[in-house]
Amino acid sequence: MPYPVVDGKSTNGGYCGPAVKPIALNMLKNCAQHPGVNIPISGIGGIETWRDAVEYLLLGAGSVQVCTAVMHYGFGIVREMIYGLEQYMDEKKFKTIDDMVGKALPNVLTWENLNLKYKVVANINEDKCIGCQLCYTACEDGAHQAIALPDLKNGGRVPSIIDENCVGCNLCSLVCPVEECITMERRDDGKQHVTWKEKGERDEIPTTFNDERGGGVGHYIPSPADALTKNEKYKVKKQL
Repeated sequence: MPYPVVDGKSTNGGYCGPAVKPIALNMLKNCAQHPGVNIPISGIGGIETWRDAVEYLLLGAGSVQVCTAVMHYGFGIVREMIYGLEQYMDEKKFKTIDDMVGKALPNVLTWENLNLKYKVVANINEDKCIGCQLCYTACEDGAHQAIALPDLKNGGRVPSIIDENCVGCNLCSLVCPVEECITMERRDDGKQHVTWKEKGERDEIPTTFNDERGGGVGHYIPSPADALTKNEKYKVKKQL
């Protein structure tokens, strides 16, 4: 029986924490951009760090609320948020919270209007890397197989980026436990601008899985079975 269980019976639970953050940010943005919403907005949902708080403020929230993170880490997390927020405001020359509210709204578009020519690639700082290889696991099993392991026989632990496979999804950076160890570096020249909407209007959108117009066709993709077994040949193939 699923939780919560009360006297042998159950019911549906709530939805909170980091998983709700993208939904909450979208709702916040919609309210902040709507001409009929003329009241102060307080942001809530998945706020755990000062960066989360900043995102809510920049999308139109005049204040933020924290619940789940306090349950997990205690009220001390608020002190860390305040410190990080103060550092950010100093860096960006914001004097008050009001100076930040809604600043990002003009830059929020629907996905089909984003620039497909914008190219960023992950970069791993070898001096900061602790060799946990969480980035490799996340990319290999859940993303684009763009991270390779070093030769374990030589004692190496620091993974490396396979540039031609990396699409800049940022998953590796999100799972990395070391701040600023994995950063995204821009590789395009900034001179080209093409959107999915424009490609659709020109009938250039891919229509099949292996359509060359989709990009990423041909790069190495491991079999799911390999990830579930101790396949030594597979491991050697992915080492540098």
